[in-house]
Amino acid sequence: MAAAGLCAAAALMAETPAAALMPWPASVEVHPGTLAINAGFSVFASGGGAADARVKTAIDRLFARLARQTGLPLLPVRATSAEGAALRIVVEQGDHRGPQQLGDDERYSLEVSEAGMRLSADRPLGVVRGIETFLQLVRQNPAGAAPGFSVPFVEIHDEPRFPWRGLSLDVSRHFIPVEGIERTLDGMAAVKLNVLHFHLSDDQGIRVESKKYPRLQQYGSDGQYYTQVEVRDMVAYARDRGIRVVPEFDMPGHSTSWLIAYPSLAAGPGVMDPTKTATYHFLDGFLGEMAKLFPDLYFHIGGDEVNPRDWNKDPRIHAFMKKQRLANAAELQAYFNKRLEKTLGKYKKRMVGWDEILQPDLPKTVVVQSWRGPKSLAEAARQGHPGILSAGYYLDLMQPAAQYYAVDPLKGETATLTPEEQKRIWGGEAAMWEELATAENLDAKLWPRLAAIAERFWSPESVTDRASMYDRLGETNRWLEWLGLTQRSNLELMRKRLAGSMRTGPLDAFAEILEPVKGYERHRDGWNATTAFNRLVDAIPPESDAGRKFSDAVDQYLMAPNGVTAESLRAQMSRWIEGAAAVRPLLEANSVLVEVQPVAEAVAVLCRTGIEAVSYGTAAPPADWKPRALAAIKDASMHRAHLMIAIAPAVQKLVESVPLENQ
Repeated sequence: MAAAGLCAAAALMAETPAAALMPWPASVEVHPGTLAINAGFSVFASGGGAADARVKTAIDRLFARLARQTGLPLLPVRATSAEGAALRIVVEQGDHRGPQQLGDDERYSLEVSEAGMRLSADRPLGVVRGIETFLQLVRQNPAGAAPGFSVPFVEIHDEPRFPWRGLSLDVSRHFIPVEGIERTLDGMAAVKLNVLHFHLSDDQGIRVESKKYPRLQQYGSDGQYYTQVEVRDMVAYARDRGIRVVPEFDMPGHSTSWLIAYPSLAAGPGVMDPTKTATYHFLDGFLGEMAKLFPDLYFHIGGDEVNPRDWNKDPRIHAFMKKQRLANAAELQAYFNKRLEKTLGKYKKRMVGWDEILQPDLPKTVVVQSWRGPKSLAEAARQGHPGILSAGYYLDLMQPAAQYYAVDPLKGETATLTPEEQKRIWGGEAAMWEELATAENLDAKLWPRLAAIAERFWSPESVTDRASMYDRLGETNRWLEWLGLTQRSNLELMRKRLAGSMRTGPLDAFAEILEPVKGYERHRDGWNATTAFNRLVDAIPPESDAGRKFSDAVDQYLMAPNGVTAESLRAQMSRWIEGAAAVRPLLEANSVLVEVQPVAEAVAVLCRTGIEAVSYGTAAPPADWKPRALAAIKDASMHRAHLMIAIAPAVQKLVESVPLENQ
């Protein structure tokens, strides 16, 4: 059964554990039956690529993760022949080219039948990807079956839609220790992402040790940076998991941390001077040093949000621009970028930059990353540049998974490109800017929403069904926890801290229908890298599952009342009223939670209003009821303590559905 959006995914969901796969494979066929996983599990690898280090380490991880998922006492047993192995791995060819490259073969096939389990791939990366799919298939047997674990009989043929599938991770604003990076790499590999775009410098800090320019870490990092040994270890850790590491050092803007250490580079606060020969001499030395640390072909120079104010008011810079026949600041930045491109070429690197770098005479080898929208991505492709899309994938904006899932690198403006131009769209990257994310809550900001974006980059274009995505996302979220990801556990600990000596149960129940405010609202209110992130808004997921499910139930009720009853909606809202009352003593007793008391009152108001709305399905309301109810909803929906009540829009739908003729 080829994956085809709703039809394939929804049908399989009703039949088999294969439905939990994410990203959804290119082709899936499911057959009756399962194959047991037991303590005698063993692996035999053969073929020209079996000796590849990535294959060997992937098999080692397979044993460890399978033991953790099942609780079975597994030993890393490699069978001496294919006949004696539970899982046979065939990798046709090795890959001895050194660093991973864009477009490396990631195809694999996975077959499970009475004859056993076989994973085959042309190259080592296919094995790495196929093992993740195999681990997602492992499920506990249902009640009535033999106790234990098994995988369904399936035939899967899979390959990615896009070759560049990344996460841009900002570690400048809030430094993430090595273990957090490695945990993120584990999660990325699990959902078949293959690029870590490592945003290593910004105004708030430069996070890599430079031995050539040690003042960078001494003055520009607050003592929080990765040593060169740690960088090499992280790059190797990523390579084992099939992930390329593309470093970004933002310039000429967003460079305050550089200029604190080396003020002679500055043209003003936060921006380098592109007219000084010394600037290029410095950058040549720095880029040469970093090129040795990061073996990937691609190197990101940022280039975004350059404020030209200090360039424009400097007579010396004006004189330089006149001499070079540069008409404005944009052309001055283009001059800077072209010189950087040549320097990177000297070190056998290809430049990547944010879409502000796009200029007509920019070398066509430069990769353009669009954060401003598909229009600039399409324009870059028309001009001959390869490009990747980040607009629409900003996880730090706290939008729901469905919103990111609906964004496609080849939809909208890019859909108007010619087939040849569309080939220049290499894929996309989710982005996590860390004004609001810390080492403590990073996992919750990334997962599970990042898995939905990963599916958009990997799976066929036709896989778009929202309901299927959410069903599989819930399963995937639980599965990812076996990797050691902390998207739920750390938030639970944060709420325990908020509750102090009191039970957290009432707070957990109350918080299930809350979400952080969206977009840049908190940024505008002054939250930044130096703020404490220890409030309730920081201790909840970006998206409320309970709120989404209630909204879906309301939609079903309004479309077909026989499917969801007024009684079930009324009962749910009554429970939330009780929960708002139960949490009040905890909110009143703890200083950091006091600000949330009005939110509890607003939840009660919303739920009482919603109960009234479903009750008026059989009795006419007072003439002024609807205006009063809508006003109450508007007031209750106001953002308090930077929290949103996720059920508010659904309650408003209930009120609006009460027929006017009943009034």
